Amino acid sequence: MAGRFAKTPHGLQKERTEALAKAVFGLMASAMILPLLLIVGYLVVLAWPALGWEFLVDVPKNGMRDGGIWPAFVGTLYLVGISLVVSTPIGVLAAIYLNEYAKDGWFNRLVNLAVINLAGVPSIVHALFGLGAFVYAAKFGYSILSASLTLAIMTLPVIIASTREALASVPMAFREACWNVGATRWQTIRTVVLPNSISGILTGVILQVSRAAGETAPIMFTGAVFFKAVERGDLFPYGLGEQCMALSMHLYTLATQVPNVKEALPYATAVVLLATVLLVNATSIAVRIWLRGRKKW
Repeated sequence: MAGRFAKTPHGLQKERTEALAKAVFGLMASAMILPLLLIVGYLVVLAWPALGWEFLVDVPKNGMRDGGIWPAFVGTLYLVGISLVVSTPIGVLAAIYLNEYAKDGWFNRLVNLAVINLAGVPSIVHALFGLGAFVYAAKFGYSILSASLTLAIMTLPVIIASTREALASVPMAFREACWNVGATRWQTIRTVVLPNSISGILTGVILQVSRAAGETAPIMFTGAVFFKAVERGDLFPYGLGEQCMALSMHLYTLATQVPNVKEALPYATAVVLLATVLLVNATSIAVRIWLRGRKKW
């Protein structure tokens, strides 16, 4: 019996090939994780002397050589939040129209081409567009509103593309079942398609938050400033028509424009920016997993 089930040379060769493939794929996965751990560890070690609650809630002092990052932190929340409020509804509604209503004609193909090309435009070009369209043409001036709208335009293609992919992943049989019982197209979208694609839609929102929080050029041209005096711990220090500080801009300023700055301050600012993005991403991923677990298919 033992000889009857003995492994053949061909079977042994397949097992060795499978083990080698598994090892290579595992090595590639580790190669993706290791640089992130090294970067985070390096930043945290250098930033450790400055990290703390006081660093987060305090304001810059002594020509930004001391103090904290509260104005820049709140400014980043303003910019990302407003751009999210603008771009998410527009992106999701545009994707619903393109995927559920528009026919496969020249207009749909033209919009798809525009979305793809817009996603590849460098951020500095978006910055120049925001400068001309919102600062000068719309007369919003250098303000949080101009900077947020520029970020919204820049991140819109990602939301549209990811939402379309999420909508397309819902089986057509679900739609046909609803239509067969008399549901309208909008009722089908609202009660079946969107609930089953919400986890994929959140992917685009996650990417939008990460990119908007880390961009410097668009906000530098439209609404961010090197320094703005605000009160310590003030939750609402800016108006929509005012300029603001931002973490990415503040990091650039500390690293290149402020002489004799403490070595730990730029690294601590980078750690806070990275932690903010990772926290938002982790929360969104947790929500995605919870929503995906509620799927019936």
